[in-house]
Amino acid sequence: MKRFLFFSLACLITASSVFAQKKGDVMYVAVKNLTVKSSKSGFFAPVAGSLPYGTPVAVQSVSGSAVEISAGTLSGWVDGSSLTSKRITESVTSTSASAKEIALAGKGFNEEIEDVYRTENANLEQAYAAIGAVESIAVDNDALKQFIVDGSLAGAGEN
Repeated sequence: MKRFLFFSLACLITASSVFAQKKGDVMYVAVKNLTVKSSKSGFFAPVAGSLPYGTPVAVQSVSGSAVEISAGTLSGWVDGSSLTSKRITESVTSTSASAKEIALAGKGFNEEIEDVYRTENANLEQAYAAIGAVESIAVDNDALKQFIVDGSLAGAGEN
């Protein structure tokens, strides 16, 4: 029962953030690098461009979980879960977080948890390097689409 309630609450929070977006809203990119597609037709829709974390975008329209946005001269479609209504700013004061601290926070770590992990795991730096290596892997969309088609996987007919 607790799992069901937790799952229901998580779905409600996610749905409210997607459905809260409407034409004219200013949202902010909430992912490291947001790929903007030229249409909402699917995963393999042509890429119109990309936007970095924190970029403000104007919502043009919403269709399900797909959100049509514009930012400067770039416009296109993104998944609504990649946007946030919270303004993202960078601080240049001496108390700002380092890039490493931001990356750790994104992985669910804070200084206290990291200290515990460091004492319990001698190879923590190697683990971070391995995570970084996995995150840096990029697969060409054409190669991915061909892999899906060759393997007769679900989604092979998508654009």
